[in-house]
Amino acid sequence: MSVAGGQRRMLAILALTQIVSWGSLYYGITIFAPHIQREMGWRQELVYGAFSWSLVVAGLAAAPAGAWLDRIGGRVVMAGGSLLAGAGMLLLSWSAALWSYFLAWSLLGAAMALTLYEAAFATINREFALDARKTISTLTLFGGFASTVFWPLTLQLTSILGWRQTCLAYAALHLAVCLPAHLLLPAAPPRAKTPGKIGAGAASDGDYSLQQALRHPAFWKLAFAFAANAFIFAALSAHLIPMLTHFGHPAATAVALAALIGPMQVVGRIAERLFFHQAPPQNVGRFAFAALPAGLLALLLLHQRQWAVAFFCVLYGLSNGIQTIVRGTVPQLLFGRQNYGAISGAMAAPGLVGRATGPLLLAVLLGAGLEPDLLLAVLLGIAVLALLCFLAATARIDKA
Repeated sequence: MSVAGGQRRMLAILALTQIVSWGSLYYGITIFAPHIQREMGWRQELVYGAFSWSLVVAGLAAAPAGAWLDRIGGRVVMAGGSLLAGAGMLLLSWSAALWSYFLAWSLLGAAMALTLYEAAFATINREFALDARKTISTLTLFGGFASTVFWPLTLQLTSILGWRQTCLAYAALHLAVCLPAHLLLPAAPPRAKTPGKIGAGAASDGDYSLQQALRHPAFWKLAFAFAANAFIFAALSAHLIPMLTHFGHPAATAVALAALIGPMQVVGRIAERLFFHQAPPQNVGRFAFAALPAGLLALLLLHQRQWAVAFFCVLYGLSNGIQTIVRGTVPQLLFGRQNYGAISGAMAAPGLVGRATGPLLLAVLLGAGLEPDLLLAVLLGIAVLALLCFLAATARIDKA
C-alpha cells in the first residue's frame, strides 16, 4: 500500500475511534453526573472528583503508554485501551458503591492514556515520521466533533435508557467497534534511525531517549507551557459562563458568547490544515501560545464589553484548537521520532494533571471570595509565562 493510501486508512480508523473515545470517556461525564448524583445521593464533588482522578491516572500512565507505543506500536496498545475502556464502562454501569465508582474511573483513566490523542499521535508518528503532520492535523478536525456528536447522543440515550444502560451501550461500542478497528491498524514497522534534532547531547543514533529528554531544559519548558495552558483552558471552560454573568452579561448572552469557543477550535484546525501546513510547526505554536494571553488581556481590561468577550472567545478557541496539533508535532522536531511516544507521554502527564486540577482550584478560589478580575490577572500571568517557555524551548529548532 502506498504512503498516501496507508495514511488514509489509518486516518479513517483513528478518526472513528477518537470520536468514540473522546465522546464517551471524556465528554460523557457532563451528562452522566447529574443522574449519578440523584440516584446515588453522593455529593457533587465526589461525582466529578472521580472523573478528575481519572485524568490524574491518565497522566501517570501517559509515559509508560508512550514507551509501549514506541516498542510495539499502536495496534496492540490502542486495542488494549479499547479493552480497558469497555471494562471501565461495564464497571461504571454496575457501580453501587463509591469504591467501585472510583475503580471504574481508574480503569477509564488508564484507557484514556492508551486511546486518546497522545496515543494516536504516537501511532501516526511511528508509522509516517516527518510525513505525519498532515495526518495529525486532519485527525484533530475529526476529534473536534466528539462533543458535537456525543453530548446530544448521550443526552438522548440517558433520557431513554438511563445512565447505567447508556454506559453498557458505550462498553459495547468500545468492544465491538473500537477494539476491532484498532486491530486493523498496521503492524509496527521497524524503528528506523533518523538524523539528530537539537543541539548536542542527543543519543548516538540521532534521537533522544526519554532519560536524555528529561535532562534537557527544553523538555521541561515545553512541558510547563503545555501544562499551564491546559490548566487555564480547563479552568475557564468550567467557570467562564459564571464569570461573564458576574461581569454583568445576561446568562443567555454569556452562553451565546461562550458557544463561539467550540467552532473556533475547529476553525483554527482547518486554517492550519489549509493555509499554514507549510509553516514550521514551531511558528504555528508561537501564534497559538500568543493568542491566549492576548485574549485574556482583552477580557481582563474590557470584560463589560460584549465585543471584547467575543474577541477573547475567538482567540481562546483558536489557541486551544491549534495547540492540539502543536502537541503532536513539535516534540518530534525537538527530540526525534524513535522515542516519541515515551517522551510525548511524559510531556503530556503534567497537562493532564493541570486539566484535572484547574476547575477544582478555581472553584476553591472563587468560593473563598477571590475576585474574578484578580483571578483573570493570575491566569494572564500564567499564560504569558507559558508563552515565554514555549519560545525558549523552540528557539533551538530555528538554530538546528
